[in-house]
Amino acid sequence: MKKIFLSFCFVVLFASTGQSQTVPVKYQDLLNKMLVHFSQNKTSNQLIDFAKTLIGIPYRYASSNPSIGFDCSGFVSYVFHNFGVNVPRSSTEFNQTGTPVKLENAKVGDVLIFTGTNPRRRVVGHVGIIASITGDTIQFIHSTSGKAHGVTITTLNPYYKSRLMRAVSIL
Repeated sequence: MKKIFLSFCFVVLFASTGQSQTVPVKYQDLLNKMLVHFSQNKTSNQLIDFAKTLIGIPYRYASSNPSIGFDCSGFVSYVFHNFGVNVPRSSTEFNQTGTPVKLENAKVGDVLIFTGTNPRRRVVGHVGIIASITGDTIQFIHSTSGKAHGVTITTLNPYYKSRLMRAVSIL
């Protein structure tokens, strides 16, 4: 579908080149915005595909080494660094990183910032990456010390929603 839409845009752009110069510029601006959007989407999907290859690596406190395990921020920083994106190593530092986005505007590849295991204590203690959004259902990939005890994909369920502090866009 995206290829068809982009093809249509190219046809419109080149079909109108013999007309007034303002029309192609408008189409060019729209086309550039679409290409940036699709490029970011491609990068997000590649980031998540890479992150999924790490599923099952055990939880290891204070580690960002896949050969021994990850803590939550070690996992997130390892994934982003693999794509040349500099992010903090500490979950608390993610609070000052990226561009805040409303959850309803969040995209695949955005980072979710949570409290620690006590949702009443509103201090950053956990991070994960949005892996998929289907309707109102958000799934995120993270390294957890909980039941899965390692890298896993989890639905943003009521427990995690109670701990959610914010979402930030990094890409």
